[in-house]
Amino acid sequence: MDESSFDQVARDEIRHIEDAFADVDPDLVEVTSSDGVLRLELSDGTKIVINSHRAARQIWMAAVASAWHFDPTSDGRWVAPKSGDELHATLSRLVREHVGLDLRL
Repeated sequence: MDESSFDQVARDEIRHIEDAFADVDPDLVEVTSSDGVLRLELSDGTKIVINSHRAARQIWMAAVASAWHFDPTSDGRWVAPKSGDELHATLSRLVREHVGLDLRL
């Protein structure tokens, strides 16, 4: 995947994630976005940061002293090659565990 294509796919994915929080009470999850970096601050104090990393052609996510590097797959998912974790499932699990919200991505 060339740089331009990656940028578009990653930007669309991060926007999709941001949109999933549109109807969520900001007292439960505060969402901020700037320069392609999505920051989620959960009501329990947990912080989740999601951004694209052009050089690696990955979406990176950091939360709870852990980090994931997700590669795009041919079926539109983002999967961490080392663990097999999928971006949507991992983010949904974190949000559910920390604030009890069932997030649909």
